[in-house]
Amino acid sequence: MARQVLVTGATGTLGRKLVGAATAAGHNVRAMSRHSHVGYTGVHWSQADLLANTGVDAAVEGVEVVVHCATQFTGDKDVASTENLITAVRRAGVSHIVYVSIVGIDRIPLPYYKTKLRVERALEASGVGHTVLRATQFHDLIQMSFSIQRFSPLLWTLRGVQFQPIDTRDVTARLVELIDCEPADRVADIGGPAVHTHAELARMYLAARGGRRPIVQMPVPGRIAAGYRAGANLATDNPVGTIDFADYLAGIT
Repeated sequence: MARQVLVTGATGTLGRKLVGAATAAGHNVRAMSRHSHVGYTGVHWSQADLLANTGVDAAVEGVEVVVHCATQFTGDKDVASTENLITAVRRAGVSHIVYVSIVGIDRIPLPYYKTKLRVERALEASGVGHTVLRATQFHDLIQMSFSIQRFSPLLWTLRGVQFQPIDTRDVTARLVELIDCEPADRVADIGGPAVHTHAELARMYLAARGGRRPIVQMPVPGRIAAGYRAGANLATDNPVGTIDFADYLAGIT
């Protein structure tokens, strides 16, 4: 069934793919951005700023489902942005917010993860119908962890840490499914099709680029690294999709 859908963070890594996929699925999509855009065919761009709380009421007007992909990487701003969205959603009578979160945010004490958990709790307390989908790290993030080392003679990895990276296309497909579902509070976490050590992923990265640098596995102390070593960032009971990290690299190189 075609729904009126608003995508926040519509120009981000996930949001821009979701806009296209939801439109292709037959939904009437409104894409939220802080800037004016001329975008996808069949998509209405709504200029709004969640943090400044400008244009948000107009963006949510007439919407049935909001898929909240927007994120701020500076602490309280993410919570404030979501609270402004919740207030506008209540006024407009929107029945469902779908929120994209991260696997392990309640077990790995990264500051950004703590903020994402606060956003989840704001949704729980809001009284608005919502669905939280936690996903593992995107391929893009794993690739970036290596690409930022491009000038290093060594490729550094985390010893004893595994990742289950997932493709944004697979996350997008799940979000499109949730648009058609009733609010479920929180659905099963999702991860990519395979679990690899950080060093294994580094070898895939070098192979895709024809690189020959030595790979160094670095021990990292502390509670954050301990959470990763314990596998808190994995969703091994719910692998999704067929696009592994090597497949992703083959598509971008």
